Amino acid sequence: MEIIHSFNLSLWQWVWVIIAAFLVGFSKTGMSGFLMPVIPIVASVFGGKESTGIILPLLIVGDAFALYYYRRHADWSNIKKLLPWTYVGLIIGVIAGSNVNDKQFKMFIAISVILCLIILIYMEKKGENFEVPKGAWFYAAMGALSGFTSMIGNAAGSIFSIYLLAMGFKKNGFMGTTAWFFFIVNLSKVPLQVLFWHNISFKTLGLTIGMLPAIAAGALLGAIVIKKVNEKQFRILIIVMTAVAAVRLLL
Repeated sequence: MEIIHSFNLSLWQWVWVIIAAFLVGFSKTGMSGFLMPVIPIVASVFGGKESTGIILPLLIVGDAFALYYYRRHADWSNIKKLLPWTYVGLIIGVIAGSNVNDKQFKMFIAISVILCLIILIYMEKKGENFEVPKGAWFYAAMGALSGFTSMIGNAAGSIFSIYLLAMGFKKNGFMGTTAWFFFIVNLSKVPLQVLFWHNISFKTLGLTIGMLPAIAAGALLGAIVIKKVNEKQFRILIIVMTAVAAVRLLL
């Protein structure tokens, strides 16, 4: 009860927070694209930069559920290729976050998501004829963009999805690699946000504890749903959710 009163939110705002927590769990074990609506939902309740401190602990809990289901399916070679560049993106994101306002945050993320959507649609149309770039620049670009968009808006899911889909990952490999990559990245972001943005506190951690049932329910349902979806449906749903996220961020 103290947590509820300390945030001074309306009933409907709490409903949206619970929905967001549910979607975090669902996205981590089911459709990763369902994480994108969480960003504008939480931002509308708590504000731009403040919302990133609210979302991050929720994501880490969701990552833990994802690791339970998919921990054996990670492709560590691809994770290791991206991580150094991802940390570069995180540092740039920290600097930008201290000098860019909330509106500019959302605009940059929206543009990134739209570009991702265009690439995803192009890949689908090319099908087996699509050739994945082999140069080091591809890993550098995807890693840096993932780190930057993750830091300023927890919105790297679409970019990382493009990378994995471009590499031809199937469902289990997709989910396992995503789970480990974002678990590492999100843990790395905690000290950065505590020290530089000061938007994670015992109060926000208390909110995360209060949302555990919603995250767990979403994670359980996501693990069930993902088993019912075939590979083609999986790719189409990723594209649809990316499109929805792009439109929502521009509104």
